[in-house]
Amino acid sequence: MLKATLRSFLAHKGRLALSALAVILSVAFVAGSLIFSDTVSRTFDRLFASTAADVTVQPKQLDLRSARVSGSVQTLPAALRDRVARVDGVAAARAEVSVQNAVVVDGRNRSVGPTTGAPTIAMAWYVTHRSPVKLTSGRAPHGAGEALLDADTADKKHVRIGDTLTVQAQPGTFRVRVVGIATFTTTNPGAALVFLDPAVAGRELLGSPARATSIAVDAAKGVSDAELKRRVGRAVGTGTYDLKTANEQAKSAAASLGTFLDVIKYVMLGFAGVALLVGVFLIVNTFSMLIAQRTRELGLLRALGADRRQVRRSVLAEALLLGLVGSTLGLAAGIGLALGLIRLMSAFGMNLKATEMVIGWGTPVAAYVVGLGVTFVAAYLPARRAAAVSPMAALVDAEVAGVGKPLRTRAVVGALIGAVGAAALAGCVAATKTAEAASLLGLGVALTLIATVVAGPLLVRPVIRVLGAAFPALFGPVGLMSQRNALRNPRRTGATAAALMVGLALVGGMSMASASMSASFDQQIDKTLGADFIVQNTNFTPFTRQVRDTVARTRGVALVVPQRLTQVAVRLPKGDRVTTAAAAYGPGLDDVVHLTYAQGGSTTALAEGHLAMDADFARNHGVHVGSVLPVVFPGGRHAGLTVAALTKQETAEGFGAQGGLYFGLATLEKYAPGALDSALYVNAAPGTKPQDLRPRLERALRPFPQVQVRNQTDYKKLVHDQIAVLLYLVYALLGLAIVIAVLGVVNTLALSVVERTREIGLLRAIGLGRRQLRRMIRLESVVIAVFGAVLGLALGLVWGVCMQQVLALRGLTALAIPWSTIVAVVIGSAVVGVVAALLPALRASRMNVLAAIAHE
Repeated sequence: MLKATLRSFLAHKGRLALSALAVILSVAFVAGSLIFSDTVSRTFDRLFASTAADVTVQPKQLDLRSARVSGSVQTLPAALRDRVARVDGVAAARAEVSVQNAVVVDGRNRSVGPTTGAPTIAMAWYVTHRSPVKLTSGRAPHGAGEALLDADTADKKHVRIGDTLTVQAQPGTFRVRVVGIATFTTTNPGAALVFLDPAVAGRELLGSPARATSIAVDAAKGVSDAELKRRVGRAVGTGTYDLKTANEQAKSAAASLGTFLDVIKYVMLGFAGVALLVGVFLIVNTFSMLIAQRTRELGLLRALGADRRQVRRSVLAEALLLGLVGSTLGLAAGIGLALGLIRLMSAFGMNLKATEMVIGWGTPVAAYVVGLGVTFVAAYLPARRAAAVSPMAALVDAEVAGVGKPLRTRAVVGALIGAVGAAALAGCVAATKTAEAASLLGLGVALTLIATVVAGPLLVRPVIRVLGAAFPALFGPVGLMSQRNALRNPRRTGATAAALMVGLALVGGMSMASASMSASFDQQIDKTLGADFIVQNTNFTPFTRQVRDTVARTRGVALVVPQRLTQVAVRLPKGDRVTTAAAAYGPGLDDVVHLTYAQGGSTTALAEGHLAMDADFARNHGVHVGSVLPVVFPGGRHAGLTVAALTKQETAEGFGAQGGLYFGLATLEKYAPGALDSALYVNAAPGTKPQDLRPRLERALRPFPQVQVRNQTDYKKLVHDQIAVLLYLVYALLGLAIVIAVLGVVNTLALSVVERTREIGLLRAIGLGRRQLRRMIRLESVVIAVFGAVLGLALGLVWGVCMQQVLALRGLTALAIPWSTIVAVVIGSAVVGVVAALLPALRASRMNVLAAIAHE
């Protein structure tokens, strides 16, 4: 049996190659994502571990996002360094200055910072054994007006020694001359680094030479980091400052990097999941057809003494061989994919080294588990069917197994699963809580997808009769035969179309959700935004006070209302503690934003010591007008703010921004004075047309290349572009699903041509031309592909409606159907069918007629 199994596998290696491609793709994405994330993690672990001080003393932060949201820099007294230096066990201590809210501009008003989202870091120049850079040309900065620049940024932005740069920092704008270039000795994380003389860094970057951002502490010989942390903490107080050892600092830095890595990992694992899911249909179909064609061969094995277990093991052994080959090739492809990602990251400024690629023991294990597992699972049912072949099958000219079998079992199972799935989706629509609705949506999507796959063959005959109804009239007998060929084996047609259906259901649902999101945001912008222009950074980070002053001085500007964001922790009456982003606005809010209030108004909400809150959030947490809420601001400042207004807005709650909290600038200045403007709402003066004011604003803001002037149309486009990023990912997943689905259609048609060799020979003998034969196979392929598209889009539209209901619970209430996408998908499916049929049709047309008639 082992010899027979190996011979059978080698005899069908061409037919199994297409199935192996699905395994290779899925394993490659799994292995590639693991190798890439392990390589980046290991590289940055070494970077953080080699550059972190033995103990670092920092101001207390509310959370990791507080500085990014507000743009503020939490500081501590630089004199704290002297107290730390006197602690027993401290070899050295230094006050460090480092900020990530600076913007650096060259002499032509072009940003010198990275465009990939990495920060521009301005810091004091210190030379220690832990420095991530070393001076390679020029000299160190001395006094005000001099700076070093990292070599990677200097090379990309064409900055040379002697060039003048403008640094926009929180205290103000100042100019520096580049006097030296520093080169990274470790991995370059993609940031731009600007170094100043330590004697002036505090004044220029923090507004005072008496302030610092951290105290770096080196341990004396024989003193462990943990012991040094305990001693320093006893001296400075752990309730006032955060103390971290080198290991803890590295873990904290790695945690913030982990978010970026998780995005890449989950995207790639999403591709792997789609490849696996679609590949299962392809493998099941391939093995089912091969077994159907080998009915006489399996019957002979049974007649010669092979029992059912041996036959089943023989088929599963073929599947495992397929999985072994696919996993090995997929692992190699995954290494290549990881290498490509590493080089792509280098192009974006994150200089990873391919020679330091990490392939942990878990990567090949995961690759082979996925590859062998998916083929084993996919081949199990065909293997059971193979074991059921009777020895008598060898004595008759048996046709394809299972063609005439009733589909009652599928109908019952599909109906039951579909009913449960439909109930889950109905529950999702009726749910009033987002978490509950999302859970029911996930359950409903999974069950309805399974039900459609199970019951798909039942839909083949009614749907394909409708889709192919025009074929006889348009193409004559060839069209009629193509329609009947697609109807001949509903199980096979359903399984072939299922691969395409999965991808199109995904794209249909996500396209509808994204269209609804865009329409909802358009409605909200039209309803709430009353300003002529919004001034924002391109990456939404806060900007300095100079931007507001520049806008206010521009001729034709009547009103400028600044918006600042900050992280706050709010203690609610029911005992919940919520950490969320809150906004602060200046006077004139009602002139630039249209708010609907359930109670109170902007005047009371913006008064010092007051705040406004979303009415639904307030009701759910037992808050009412007049409630005094304990609020903690960044830096640990506590306040008791009075709820003065409740808003009734149908606005989408952003990530980490639940509650719709906002207050006046006076309140923010009192408790978090370092926050920067994140946006400016600008109105034109009477008599000045907005279209005339815009070029004036853009000219005035040329020294601030990171700042954009947007009107309502621009703001809508910005939102659409952000949503489109998610949609492009879905389209990429669809593309992968279509590639594998095309392989499935090609495999099905190729095996079908082999199965119908004798029939094709007879058709040719009675006068069917080669062109007619190719057309018949192409039409068969087209109707199968369009059948899959119709099922997928119908399922996707149902999912899309339910997704929109979940979004409606977050304020996105508009429902939009992307008809253009739907039409394009149906037309594209027909094209896919034509492309998939090219090779099988060509092979069929080149058959020798007599040899085909004599084929057994």
